[in-house]
Amino acid sequence: MAAADPNGATGAAGARPAIANFLVPGRIALPGSPPLALYVHFPWCVRKCPYCDFNSHEAGPDGIPETRYLDALVADLESALPLVWGRAVHSVFIGGGTPSLLSAAGMDRLLGDLRARLPIDPDAEITMEANPGTFEAARFAEYRKSGVNRLSIGIQSFDARFLAALGRIHDDQQARSAVEIAARTFDNFNLDLMYALPGQSLDDCRADVETALSFAPPHLSLYHLTLEPNTYFHKYPPSLPDDDLSADMQEWIEARTAEAGFEHYEVSAYARPGRRSRHNVNYWEFGDYLGIGAGAHGKLSFPERVLRQARFKQPQRYMDAALAGDAVQEAREVAAEDLPFEFMLNALRLTNGVAASRFTERTGLPSTVVQRRLAEAAQRGLLQLDPTRIAPTELGHRFLNDLQALFLRD
Repeated sequence: MAAADPNGATGAAGARPAIANFLVPGRIALPGSPPLALYVHFPWCVRKCPYCDFNSHEAGPDGIPETRYLDALVADLESALPLVWGRAVHSVFIGGGTPSLLSAAGMDRLLGDLRARLPIDPDAEITMEANPGTFEAARFAEYRKSGVNRLSIGIQSFDARFLAALGRIHDDQQARSAVEIAARTFDNFNLDLMYALPGQSLDDCRADVETALSFAPPHLSLYHLTLEPNTYFHKYPPSLPDDDLSADMQEWIEARTAEAGFEHYEVSAYARPGRRSRHNVNYWEFGDYLGIGAGAHGKLSFPERVLRQARFKQPQRYMDAALAGDAVQEAREVAAEDLPFEFMLNALRLTNGVAASRFTERTGLPSTVVQRRLAEAAQRGLLQLDPTRIAPTELGHRFLNDLQALFLRD
């Protein structure tokens, strides 16, 4: 299907299709709508990190155009409302970039604008990403009063050496102070840490994780540093721990977090009981999400098709387009042949996988279309032999890319 904006705006294909075009007969049959989440992207940060491949842009000396960007988010959302009309929003994630650059009044306005236009569940998980270099106790208390009930803090390391190597704007003391503020203000927060960092030893990795555990966080995200394309580190790669050392770090992390009472429920996610990230679980279970903001992506389901959208990436271009009623740069229908891979790309990241029935519920395809591939994965020892669940084995998690690739279209 040609790229176009179903909101009625001119997209990459230059067409203005009516929303009704997405309700005509298709090749799948969804039994119902998946849960809906909202993602809001804030594209600015103080400084671009050398490993970062997200849509983030350094704020200029004059700061950020907060009011205009919030106006653009409202316009973007209002243009998208017909696509999600009447559907409850179960979680909100404000990511970036560095959303904690927003003023307290700006965050209050944003959440007020969202609630005025969307039926957000009263107990919805509302997460905001934050970086330690932008923490102010009073401002974060105001964020909490406005409705943010979960923080995700980009610590990356508690060691000054590795923070410098990663190009972070905060130091080790600011990292500790940020977590202390978060723990006082929020009863639900996540700490992001990286391992296999330039020059990092196993003992260094252990020290970082032990420091994180000392704050008793409800949730941990522990990522292996990867050299992503189009980043400074990809162009000028630092010296990283070898595969054996990285594997030792991963094995120790899994054992130590389990000992501390965390469930390793997704490739990089560890949670105390009842503290999984509801927003991220919705992604991994192939739920729907509306994405607004510069460069935001979204996935929306209709009775006979699944739609993916992408907003304009460059902040100025996005604001101009959104305020003109044309924020969507690309919209495309996911081909029925690609849905099995897209579903498994997400679901197989979960340690315990998903109920087998979820495949038809979320793709609108009969389970027979993946039976041969499921059988092949089980024969290779990558998938558990369980007719009620689609779940990777320990070997399957270790070779997740190989397992997911089995579901690519022929």
